[in-house]
Amino acid sequence: MEKPKVAADNRTAGRLSKPERRQQLLETARLIVREEGADKLTLGHLAVRAGVSKPVTYEHFETRTGLLIDLYRWIDTERIAAFRTLMAQKNRPAKQTISALAKTYLACGTDQGDEFHAVGAALAGSEEKAGVYQELVDAVIEMFVEVLRPHSSFPLESLVLACAALVAAGDALTSAVTRGNCSTSEAEEVFSNLIGALAEGKV
Repeated sequence: MEKPKVAADNRTAGRLSKPERRQQLLETARLIVREEGADKLTLGHLAVRAGVSKPVTYEHFETRTGLLIDLYRWIDTERIAAFRTLMAQKNRPAKQTISALAKTYLACGTDQGDEFHAVGAALAGSEEKAGVYQELVDAVIEMFVEVLRPHSSFPLESLVLACAALVAAGDALTSAVTRGNCSTSEAEEVFSNLIGALAEGKV
């Protein structure tokens, strides 16, 4: 899957609407994290890189934590949207569904590079971040349940719990791939086996 494009951070031509300006600031913030690391992402530095005044960044985010949370949510929303698009095909046989689920989820995670994990680490310990994180995790669990329910004999409540465990495993494997601890193919094989065991009621 193609890596999302990030706009150049010196884009200043013309007047932007408020939603367009917010999007520009998020894209620039992502570029800062990619090029300089999350520690360098401050509202002041964002203003410099985006070519706007510092009050403009405060108008959109108010605090650095607010900026990090919005960036975190935006990156994950992109990942979820890509996942939904790639898993849109209906009526796949169980084996193909399991393989597609493993491959797609890992691809959508690893294509974000280290940006998502870097922003998440910068928010560690934040109560606000904990709420946002749980919101995002719940959305992913819901998607897993939707995909696997036709192929699993688990009662719905048990399937939800099992999918929560699968999402955690998928995130751990994504992290292992991005850190170079294993190959993509190795991670896909392990994740497919885990998902298959759940779908067949062996876990």
